[in-house]
Amino acid sequence: MKRRLIRTSVVAALALGVLALAPSAQASIPSVFSGDVSCSPQPSAGNVRLCSGPTHTFDGTKIDVNVILPPEPATGADGPYPTIGTFHGWGGSKIGLDGRTQGWASRGYAVFSMSDRGWGNSCGANDPDRASVQCAKGYNHLMDDRYEVRDAQYLLSRLADEAVTQAKKIGVTGPSYGGGISMALAALRDRIMLPDGTLAPWSSPRGKDMRIAAAAPEIPWTDLAYSLMPNGRTLDYVADAPYGNRIGVEKQSFVAGLYALGQALSNYAPPGTDPDADLTTWFALINAGEPYDGNPFAADITDEVTTHHSSYYIDHSEPPAPLLISNGWTDDLFPPDEAIRFYNRTRTQYPGAQLNLFFMDYGHQRGQNKAADVALLRARQEAWFDYYLKGAGPAPASGQVETLTKVCGGPSAGPYFAQNWAKISPGEVRYGSAAAQTISPVAGDPTIGQAFDPITGGGACATASGSDQPGTATYRLPAASGSGYTLIGSPTIVADINSPGPFSQVAARLLDVAPDGTETLVARGLYRPDVSSGPTGTRQVFQLHPVGWQFAPGHTAKLELLPNDTPYGRASNGQLPVTVSNLQLRLPVLEQPNGTTISAPAAKVVPAGYTLARDFAKGP
Repeated sequence: MKRRLIRTSVVAALALGVLALAPSAQASIPSVFSGDVSCSPQPSAGNVRLCSGPTHTFDGTKIDVNVILPPEPATGADGPYPTIGTFHGWGGSKIGLDGRTQGWASRGYAVFSMSDRGWGNSCGANDPDRASVQCAKGYNHLMDDRYEVRDAQYLLSRLADEAVTQAKKIGVTGPSYGGGISMALAALRDRIMLPDGTLAPWSSPRGKDMRIAAAAPEIPWTDLAYSLMPNGRTLDYVADAPYGNRIGVEKQSFVAGLYALGQALSNYAPPGTDPDADLTTWFALINAGEPYDGNPFAADITDEVTTHHSSYYIDHSEPPAPLLISNGWTDDLFPPDEAIRFYNRTRTQYPGAQLNLFFMDYGHQRGQNKAADVALLRARQEAWFDYYLKGAGPAPASGQVETLTKVCGGPSAGPYFAQNWAKISPGEVRYGSAAAQTISPVAGDPTIGQAFDPITGGGACATASGSDQPGTATYRLPAASGSGYTLIGSPTIVADINSPGPFSQVAARLLDVAPDGTETLVARGLYRPDVSSGPTGTRQVFQLHPVGWQFAPGHTAKLELLPNDTPYGRASNGQLPVTVSNLQLRLPVLEQPNGTTISAPAAKVVPAGYTLARDFAKGP
């Protein structure tokens, strides 16, 4: 009996010792990040807990964070929780306690947010610690995979080490700049990028294997060089669409506005101190204009921005995390082709990859951002995270495309669904013109350009005179008949283009001319044509940014080609006359072929060096 009592006492002591070694499994969470950031309940928000304050990242730089935790459980373990990382846009700072973050925390998620380095109190313009040692590397690196993206990975892994969060149940989301980091995190998935650009497994400081489980980037870029200076080389039906060797046309009103906002609120590196983050020098060179091609500094900028600041160029030897990417038809900064290029390449390389698209009229200027549309997107995102982070709800379809269309003066039309991007537009409206038209270097009505400018113009539904502008190449389709037709996709131009100068551009606008003679901008694009000469030049193909829009009965689709689209796009130095002939305009539409105005889609024009994306190669 005595021996049995001794043995029982030993077992009890060992059990108490085990419990003492693992208090975090049962005790509430008083703080995070090794005690740097304390947590407190928020009675007015359902007692979710807010942990807010600064900590440090992998290189010692100060980063200001918010962690929002579910209410302290009455019984059972306090964590580890599935996590949603939510990231701010350019000009913003860490996401606080709002309806969405409170909702996530109330439903059992931990929510992580940070002020990206160089913003807010992460060494931003107004951070009192900006001049301190902890901010020596805290300047804005323009969402560099090796810095801002790695900051998020490092801080998320510290939370996993503290048993606050689950190491492999992490979702990420955010708009614009936050969409860019969400895309990069999804592309890296279980890897980090080191300062020398090499990749390594993503593990926590204590050795836990880390992984992104799902992502829902909002209005992101995938190729930042193309977003800010498009050259027209992206095609929405090819398997791989890299930037190419022609530096494009600056979206001047956007780039100037973004740079100025960063000057006021962010922390730019002093010019010349860091060639990989020299935003001031880059901005000056871009704004000086052509010649870009052949300028080694311009080439260096393009190489840097694509290599370390663009998710499309992250090593894709493994598939990305499941992605639900949303972009806006009327977003002139990060339009839908930013998502489509990533989608096409991923589905071509990994046909089973979980990657879905959602397009509507929202985002940066000129997006209308209708409340009902945003609510629908939010519902899709919540279901996406619930499935991939909690295993709740039905499995999402793979490759699905969901769209709403732009409507002025009423609710958006849709939603419309397709199994993939190739199937969203089973019909095509085509127009051809053999006649040669010359684009004069000084053509275009500046008041019309001003009306359609995303920053200072009249918004998505601005109107202007539909009269043809002298010196432009203009093409009018027959007025829509019957019930009209619904454009969903990228208007495509195939033409012989004679452009003898290396600095010239072609700015394209697709317009809807109403019966009263006023026009509304439907789609636009900026193209740097191949240098060519001779009687007809060379056969070339380029696209306007994708859009969803109905041409109502009696309305006319008008295409105009201009020497520039100022103030939105920068006018080129040394613009020369450009002659266009034998033009074909192809408008992908939602409606089925009807044997009259709507045809089956024509065979795609695939330039040398490109191949069709898998979904297009299979046929509609």
